[in-house]
Amino acid sequence: MRIAAAAAAAVALLCTLTAIPAVAQVKSGAAVKWGPGPAFLPRGAKLAVLEGDPGASGVYTLRLRLPNGYTIKSHFHPTDEHITVLSGTFLVGMGDTVKARATQRLTAGGFITAPKDAHHYALARGVTIIQVHGEGPFQITYVKPADDPRSAPPK
Repeated sequence: MRIAAAAAAAVALLCTLTAIPAVAQVKSGAAVKWGPGPAFLPRGAKLAVLEGDPGASGVYTLRLRLPNGYTIKSHFHPTDEHITVLSGTFLVGMGDTVKARATQRLTAGGFITAPKDAHHYALARGVTIIQVHGEGPFQITYVKPADDPRSAPPK
């Protein structure tokens, strides 16, 4: 009888522990904290991490604020990259060379998934804010190593 009572108590405790609801992460647009863009992007971008750690395993969500005329040269990722345009105009093209005329024009509400290892590039028309989410760790490889801002000589 004692064993049955102990087992029932253990099951009840386990059910209580697993029934704890998750806490939602809620941020208003005004609460987003912008910082400098990461070293793997050309200067001028601003970055805000909303969820997770893009450099670690697991889900992440980040935002990038790109100035007018901003270009991210052809690159690829080892995981799918999901992008939603929040404001501005985001031009996305596929391939190894930036060709503005060969892009898809996305405005607020537009969405693209760049599959892993797909070579793609992007341009901003007007100040543009995008939201990027995916499975980390986030990594970027430029098709042409000379296009990687991390390999540029320090200024």
